[in-house]
Amino acid sequence: MRHEKILLEHGSGGLLSNGLINDKFLPLFKNTFLERLEDGAIFDVRETKLCFSTDSYVVQPVFFPGGNIGSLAVHGTVNDISMCGGKPLYLSTGFIIEEGFLMKDLETIIASMAGAAEKSGVIIVTGDTKVVPKGTADGIFINTSGIGMVTYKSPIGIKSIRPGDCVIINGTIGDHGTAILSVREGIDIGEGVLSDSSPLNSIVEEILEACPDVHCMRDATRGGLGAILAEIAQQSGFTVTIDESLIPVREQVRGACEILGLDALYLANEGKFVIFCPQTSAGVVLDIMRANPLGTHAALIGTVNESSGRGRLILKTAIGGSREIDLPTGELVPRIC
Repeated sequence: MRHEKILLEHGSGGLLSNGLINDKFLPLFKNTFLERLEDGAIFDVRETKLCFSTDSYVVQPVFFPGGNIGSLAVHGTVNDISMCGGKPLYLSTGFIIEEGFLMKDLETIIASMAGAAEKSGVIIVTGDTKVVPKGTADGIFINTSGIGMVTYKSPIGIKSIRPGDCVIINGTIGDHGTAILSVREGIDIGEGVLSDSSPLNSIVEEILEACPDVHCMRDATRGGLGAILAEIAQQSGFTVTIDESLIPVREQVRGACEILGLDALYLANEGKFVIFCPQTSAGVVLDIMRANPLGTHAALIGTVNESSGRGRLILKTAIGGSREIDLPTGELVPRIC
């Protein structure tokens, strides 16, 4: 479908986002690094393998249960580097601030970023600040870019996925999206649902040290678990089958989804990631995850199988049926990250 103008849906992480990247950006920026369409680019500088990633954060509201746009920006880039098998080292940050933004809120956001960087073991080494006239932005936008070192021997990425691989997630889905919506929509969803925004580098490093055969990792951010697994299935050419009854979801998240007519599969997360690994390593991965506070509710939710033709994501439903999950269409939850 051809569009004359950019729509909100083009930034949703779903079907239109995928089309925008593949049809507009990729043909003109095309190179071997970008073609991988992973969370970051991996390249060699002399004898050192490095990983580079960048992301921009436009979440609304900028303060939410469990975090704010500042900590989110640090965690997001740290996690993108980790998903490539890299050890995050240095970050840059860029601020676009609207005239009239409260100075005390900016100070809180900066302090949150500093705390998140310290917890993640990274250093913010450079940055930029722009102030734009009132009405030409929406409070504050933040970009973070990061660089890390890759020491993991095996290539991590979609091309490494093999039939028989297990699909494992480190915990409950939809927490971040629900936390944002609870503030934005004024919904009382009870106690206990906070954004899961967290740095994943420590748990990822522990897994990679113990498992020399992890094939692929991806954090389930924009578009949620459903979008990222559908994208991985399409790009891999395999059938990825997941079991709805095995996917951990908090009851408060289920309730919020019922009220708002949403599907937790498509809600954004900021501290959840999936691992594709051989069945022989699944037990070790689960043990490491469950021993870490960021993986208490880790679960093996699916497997990878050969496909007759195109890659597909199949959901075994809780009532015993099955259905194909595709990239979402439309902007389900705007400004979530």
